Amino acid sequence: MAVHLIIKGKVQGVFYRGSAQETAMYLHIKGWVKNTPAGDVEIVAHGSDEAIDAFIHWCKQGPPSAVVKEVIVSNAANEVLDGFEIKR
Repeated sequence: MAVHLIIKGKVQGVFYRGSAQETAMYLHIKGWVKNTPAGDVEIVAHGSDEAIDAFIHWCKQGPPSAVVKEVIVSNAANEVLDGFEIKR
């Protein structure tokens, strides 16, 4: 399963990307995460249905300092990815 996520709220400057990377690696998810100019966090994640469901659930909470207002989930095209990268 491959998903594209946009996380809205207070999600920059709260270690969201680093925490997302740690969570993704724990769940054996491949993909990437980056901040957007609009102040959101964007993620592409590939993994098993169960892992992706757990990851989306985590994204709705985020790290302790985050205040997640909305998570927009859509299907993503399958890409060949190795690991889970924080894009700058």
